[in-house]
Amino acid sequence: MEADTSPAQPAGIRRRLLLRGESAVASIGIALAALLLAAMAASSLWIHSNQRTAGELARAEQSQTACALLAQAAERLLAQNDLTAARTLLSQTARDYRFSDCQILLPDGQVLAAMEPVKITQKQLPSPWPQGSASDEPAAVSGGAVRVACAMAVPGHGRATLQITAPLEHAAWTDWQTQAGVGAIGAVALFVLLLIYRRMRSRLRALGAIREALLLAGGGGAAAGALSLSADLGPEAKAWNHVVADIDKLRRQNIAEKVKETLGRRPDATNELESACDALPQGLLLIDEKNRVKYANGAAAAFVRAKREELVGADIAKFIQVESVLQAIREVAGGSTRRRCTQDIERQEEGAAGVLRFSVRPVRRDDSASAMLTIEDITQQKVAEEARHSFVAQATHELRTPLTNIRLYVETAIEEGENDPATRAKCLNVINGETRRLERIVGEMLSVAEIEAGSFKLNRDDVRLDSLLADLEADFRQSAAEKQIELKFNLPPKLPTLQGDRDKMTLALHNLVGNALKYTPERGKVTVTVNWVQGRLTVDVHDTGIGISPEEQQKVFERFYRARDPRVAKITGTGLGLTLAREVARLHNGDITVESEIDHGSTFTFAVPAPAEAA
Repeated sequence: MEADTSPAQPAGIRRRLLLRGESAVASIGIALAALLLAAMAASSLWIHSNQRTAGELARAEQSQTACALLAQAAERLLAQNDLTAARTLLSQTARDYRFSDCQILLPDGQVLAAMEPVKITQKQLPSPWPQGSASDEPAAVSGGAVRVACAMAVPGHGRATLQITAPLEHAAWTDWQTQAGVGAIGAVALFVLLLIYRRMRSRLRALGAIREALLLAGGGGAAAGALSLSADLGPEAKAWNHVVADIDKLRRQNIAEKVKETLGRRPDATNELESACDALPQGLLLIDEKNRVKYANGAAAAFVRAKREELVGADIAKFIQVESVLQAIREVAGGSTRRRCTQDIERQEEGAAGVLRFSVRPVRRDDSASAMLTIEDITQQKVAEEARHSFVAQATHELRTPLTNIRLYVETAIEEGENDPATRAKCLNVINGETRRLERIVGEMLSVAEIEAGSFKLNRDDVRLDSLLADLEADFRQSAAEKQIELKFNLPPKLPTLQGDRDKMTLALHNLVGNALKYTPERGKVTVTVNWVQGRLTVDVHDTGIGISPEEQQKVFERFYRARDPRVAKITGTGLGLTLAREVARLHNGDITVESEIDHGSTFTFAVPAPAEAA
């Protein structure tokens, strides 16, 4: 495009009063002229008002002075009983000072002297003189006149009052002279302003034309030819034409690249990306620099409990009321920080309790600031962490107790065992029992580690149930006797030989019976019933203990979980026994079930398949 070619314009534009580029300068000139005229009018009104005020003050001072002098002269004449001279002086003074009214009043209201004889009501000096008071009234302007009163004390007679009314007079020729001066000054100022305007128009016309082109471009759809300026406007217009040409070239290149990108893109790429984002379990939101949501996946809408169409385009503050998270979003989206911010917030809403993790990180593209907010439900992680902390504390206590007992009984055996074989034998039995207890605790921990690593497997071999149950009864007989709990085993005449892992089955049954004894108060009862029916072995462990609430009967099989009953908090445990027992039963193609009632005891049933023939 040639910079010096003038673009074609519609006829309506060519017929405009102002040439292209003059509108901005003309508006400035008109505004300055209007401002000057307004200033002139205000000055004229202000001068006129000041002149009137000054005239009123001068007239008031004149009347006040004349009243005081006239009162003194009238007092002397009346004291000499020369009433005629006093009346003559009053009339002459009123004419000299252009008073509209001037009179001397007695205390009883009679007019003793006046500028107009017809107003006189007291023809002679009264005798006796009326009694009463007289007061001064300062000059005051009202009704277009100045009114003033002076008190008189006539020697040898009494008091009287001199009242004067002077009309206000304004010199019209003075006002016209002032207004003419203001008009002359304004005319000179307008002429100077016209010269300045013509100078500014020649300098700023190009800038005005550029402004009009920018407004035209802001409306959209303007072609490059319509934005070009005539080269007669000066070097600024030539530079503008070069810029318009470069922008038009870049726009054409951008359109061509977008067309190529659109043609090369698969039609379903965007849908696949949105589907992938919707498949994420984490909530994902993109937020612009104005804190408005540009994108939200399905999980995000579920977390903030809103519809996706309500989220997109709305302010994020309507859906997230956590001030610390909102502040992090404002800082990242506004570009003031580029650091990632992560906050864990606990929700206390009805039906939506839990812990949510909010992660805010910057997303920059084309130098525009925006933020990506991810929302993740970490309630289970927090519960697991708390459970692990509790497990460490419980496991430490469980390990400390047998170690302490072993150390004490070893010391007793060393000190007293050499001379007392019975004491030594007792100590060795206790040490052996605590060692086996310690072995079971460590075994449980290792088994949990194997479950988490996926390496918890069975070492299958023949398992003689009669021997296993006999050992189980022997292990708990003493602890049951110490709590005065009746421990009873109901066994069938014959028991099958299973194919399984003896150690792990022992671990499972040991945990069931141990829990029954642990959570049964003194003088309670624990019954172990073994049945073998239709190729299925069931071991029912029934106790008369504290029981388990219905909502917690399945949770007790979770790792590290312990019932919320306050009575359970006083009983030590790792929270792993039932988890391991169920895992062992399921590895043997069986399962463990529970039936319980608070304060009426519980029944845990260990069931696994068994061969049809007895051992």
